[in-house]
Amino acid sequence: MSPSRDEVKTMPDAISVRTGQERDVETLVKFNIALARETERKQLSPPIVNQGVQTLFKNPQHGFYVVAEIADEVVGSCMVTYEWSDWRCGLFWWIQSVYVKPEFRRRGIFKKLYEFLKQKASHEQNVCGFRLYVEQSNHTGQNTYAGVGMKETPYKFYEESFED
Repeated sequence: MSPSRDEVKTMPDAISVRTGQERDVETLVKFNIALARETERKQLSPPIVNQGVQTLFKNPQHGFYVVAEIADEVVGSCMVTYEWSDWRCGLFWWIQSVYVKPEFRRRGIFKKLYEFLKQKASHEQNVCGFRLYVEQSNHTGQNTYAGVGMKETPYKFYEESFED
C-alpha cells in the first residue's frame, strides 16, 4: 500500500538522481537564472536561457543534465558538457550550472549528483575525468567540491565572451 501524501512528508528526505529530461526545462531555466543572479549578479534573459536549455536536449552530442529530486520535486541540478583531451585520448566531463535550491542546501544534494555522474562515467569507455570551475569567492562551493574528492588545479581560467 502506498503512503498517503501526509505520510510522505514525514518520511526521510530520500534523494533520487536521474538524467534530466525535456519535462525539466522550466525548472532548469529557473535554476540557471537564479544561479546567475546569486553568483554573478547577472540578470539573464529567460527566453534565451530557455532556448539554451532546450538546445542541449535537442543536441545531446553537446552534453546532458542531471537532476536531483526529493519527493518528486527537482531540488538540484547540473549540466555536463564535453572536452576532448588529446593528451589522454578521452573526454573530460565539465560539470557546469550546478544549482541546489536554497532550502535544500547542505543536505548532500551535490554529493548525490556527483556520485551519479561517477557511476554513469564508469560505464563509458572514453571518459578520463571531471572538471568544473567555481567563483574564487565561493568558498562553500570549493569546500563542497573538495569534499567529494575533487582537487584544485594550478590552472587559471581565461575567457573572452562575445555576449558581455
